[in-house]
Amino acid sequence: MNNQPGTIIFDLDGTLVDSRRDLVPALNHATATCDLPPVETQDVGMVVGKGAMVMISRAFELHGRQLDPDTHKQLLSLFLAYYEAHIADETIFYDDCLIALDTLATKGWQLAVCTNKFEHLARKLLAQLNATDRFCVITGGDTFDVKKPDPGHLIQTLGLCGGTRDRAIMVGDSTNDIIAAQKADIPSIGVDFGYCDVAPADMGADALIDGFDKLDAAVGHLANWA
Repeated sequence: MNNQPGTIIFDLDGTLVDSRRDLVPALNHATATCDLPPVETQDVGMVVGKGAMVMISRAFELHGRQLDPDTHKQLLSLFLAYYEAHIADETIFYDDCLIALDTLATKGWQLAVCTNKFEHLARKLLAQLNATDRFCVITGGDTFDVKKPDPGHLIQTLGLCGGTRDRAIMVGDSTNDIIAAQKADIPSIGVDFGYCDVAPADMGADALIDGFDKLDAAVGHLANWA
């Protein structure tokens, strides 16, 4: 039996990093131009993983305000410009994340990022956090013609780093991550501290962890080819 590890693919926002710290200020910066009061992290945190457009819609819904399509697009531009300029002001890796990544890399796992965030933003964030070289591949929601929950996003990410579905594991915080893994026939690990809009136990992941200190054991349990 081949005992060599395979590839672990990670989502980014809400999985590796707590980016709400910079995404919510970007949201409030944009919506303030429409005289909308600021929102708190707990009010929009569950939709962060669904993208900026949904965050903007959520802010208007919270205040009972209508949002027309043209204004929505203008606010998106403001949001993205501000966010890119402040992408790593407060964003941090979750506790024990870097230790877990080092442990897995030492054991021979290759690590990749597959996020619905625009690829250039994902790369910029990881670069400012001095973490780019930890990953063999970084793909975003605009890297291919599909994105999660389409399994093609994971499969093509695996292809770029020379990995295969029968020797891969997906780690994520949302139903988009888990559904993509299921459709790709890849085992998955859910984290319960991210931005999912359903109860973590209801995501359907093959394993669920409440901290990165549990990741190595969960990976070992799922890596049944080793």
